[in-house]
Amino acid sequence: MSEYEKRFFQCEVRAQNEEETTKITGFGSVFNKRSENLGGFREIIAPGAFDNVLEDDVRAFFNHDHNFILGRTTSGTLRLSVNEEGLAYEIDAPQTQTIRDLVLAPMGRGDVNQSSFAFRVAQNGEEWEEDDEGVIVRTITKMQRLFDVSPVSMPAYPDAGSAVRSLNAWKEARESGAIKKAVNNKAARERFLELIKN
Repeated sequence: MSEYEKRFFQCEVRAQNEEETTKITGFGSVFNKRSENLGGFREIIAPGAFDNVLEDDVRAFFNHDHNFILGRTTSGTLRLSVNEEGLAYEIDAPQTQTIRDLVLAPMGRGDVNQSSFAFRVAQNGEEWEEDDEGVIVRTITKMQRLFDVSPVSMPAYPDAGSAVRSLNAWKEARESGAIKKAVNNKAARERFLELIKN
């Protein structure tokens, strides 16, 4: 199983004149919006989830393929930023014939217009809950690592990796009563602390 997960969002190419570098821009993630069904759950990325990973050595690939590197944060050819909408990126596309043919031309035609990012969630960086309609929602509050952002021709659903394992652990805890017990224990501790303060 994969050690990281992938999600997808929109991107575009900004073609400029021949003397200027062509830019690829997109959002790796948007905040506070529910994803589509990701295999039994929906997901929300909370603002602040990327705060600890913006300085990571992040790469931009085409289709997450390590053979087609488009940029890198440490070289300055990939820039990441966070705004109220989400995690934005800008890539200075390499001016090679391969990249022009494989990436930039299809993006310019609109054939490739989505992007994806690969990440690992931090320990205790996610919360699971079931809403009033019975939908299981995973809220990611903190990333451990951001690996790459990538324009992609076919966005993929997440690998059957840590998200599914985490979902299964949450379901098991819910069914065994461990979650209810933990909530009750927390409430009892808070009540005890409140009583001893008075």
